[in-house]
Amino acid sequence: MDTATFFVEGTANQFEHVLSLYPQALRLKAETKTKKPEDLIKLDNWYQNELPGKIKSRGKDAHLNHEEICQIMKWKQTRGKTFPQLNYLIKVNTPRAVMAETKKAFKKLPNLGLALTALSNLKGVGTTMASALLAAAAPDKAPFMADECLKAIPAIEGIDYTAKEYLNFVAHIQNTVERLNGECSENTWNPHSVELALWTHYVANEFKPELLNSVPEAPKKPISDQTNTDAHTNGNVNQTKLDEPTSDESNPEPLPPSNGHQLTIEDDSRDKSEDDITNDSITTSESAQTPLAEALTEDSSSLPAPD
Repeated sequence: MDTATFFVEGTANQFEHVLSLYPQALRLKAETKTKKPEDLIKLDNWYQNELPGKIKSRGKDAHLNHEEICQIMKWKQTRGKTFPQLNYLIKVNTPRAVMAETKKAFKKLPNLGLALTALSNLKGVGTTMASALLAAAAPDKAPFMADECLKAIPAIEGIDYTAKEYLNFVAHIQNTVERLNGECSENTWNPHSVELALWTHYVANEFKPELLNSVPEAPKKPISDQTNTDAHTNGNVNQTKLDEPTSDESNPEPLPPSNGHQLTIEDDSRDKSEDDITNDSITTSESAQTPLAEALTEDSSSLPAPD
């Protein structure tokens, strides 16, 4: 099963199993990205397991400090694409500005569009970085905009780092959250956990496909259901390696609202760079925040938390 098919057809049981492979997929990625894989593994443990609790402990004044936002940039670039100039720009922000703008952004939640706009006031914070900040503060509302996940979603044909594309991405992820939770007795899944499972499948499929051989088989569907699923998956592109050129197609149309989730995106056809975030908006309903638990702690050791 390729990652696009997994995203469209994967069951809650299959997603749960794939998410449990996250530590192994992270190590595979770390070994290809850096000479010191343990550095990324420790940094990821801090981002996934320690930072969210620290932000939450600040209550109504939830915010990030300067050292934390610099650490998140380091995590983002070590795990994904590297843009050296962003490391410089993020450090230029004053501690006061970081605290004020992140506090303002977190207060805008669950409106992701307004939160993105607030974060764009910080130097070096484009759409992707903003999504990393929001995923740490509110994993029950915001997924991280990883390239691997964008490329795995059949309806997203090209990558353009804009607010509009992020909101489109969130809509697709939220639909999968609702589908998976519909199979469970409790609301087990949230946008960040679905994003992590999708990332895990993509990375494993790229670097060590046999790792996915242990994924349980899905129950066979009735013929009528299978026909409907095929209509969604036919014509999907194959897995694309991250170093291949991406399409310059921008601003894909978002999915329509589903299952009570209100989606509002202002029409803006002009080109936008990563640092040009528009005042698009999305509102998602509250969903249960579920710890990523053991899936994210294996092979990880604690990184000293920033002050």
